[in-house]
Amino acid sequence: MLPIYVINNFGQFNHLIHRALRDLEIDVSMVPNSTPPEQISEGCRGIILGGGPTIERAGNSCLYLDLGLPVLGICLGLHIIATKFGGDVHQGPRGGYGPIEVEICEHDDILSGFPKKINVWASHADEVSRIPEGFTCLAHSPICSAEAIALPKKHIYGLQWHPEVSHTFEGKRVFENFNRITLENKV
Repeated sequence: MLPIYVINNFGQFNHLIHRALRDLEIDVSMVPNSTPPEQISEGCRGIILGGGPTIERAGNSCLYLDLGLPVLGICLGLHIIATKFGGDVHQGPRGGYGPIEVEICEHDDILSGFPKKINVWASHADEVSRIPEGFTCLAHSPICSAEAIALPKKHIYGLQWHPEVSHTFEGKRVFENFNRITLENKV
């Protein structure tokens, strides 16, 4: 079975994402964001776009969104998804990294099994200010109207928060849900 690829966008938590999947016994490999798209499409069953310092250092990440594979974007990964599909990202009014209560308004595939409100850890230095056309808002918070978004027909999902950190409520469930989506591969 092909692994899930974690795309390393130079973020400090990419190794935690990789480790979280390994701990769940999900076959995973971390690859640099400079990897040619054809190698990505031939080598994996799904992609996690990890975080990073700036969208300018995202390498080929936006090209991977055209491969027809399920994608989960985390933090910067969400911003890559939003800008690729015509949304907007701006500096968040509160910035910083810390706890926030998120309200889930759509319990789709990626957020299946979660309660209506969860406590997560997120950076709001940058956030999606306008969701791309065709996307659904899955979750919001008092400080951010797009904590999670999805393009369900293409199995593309983005989260502002970090499911890989221990302070996020049941973050591993996001990875279990994404693994299931990649195995079903409805794309």
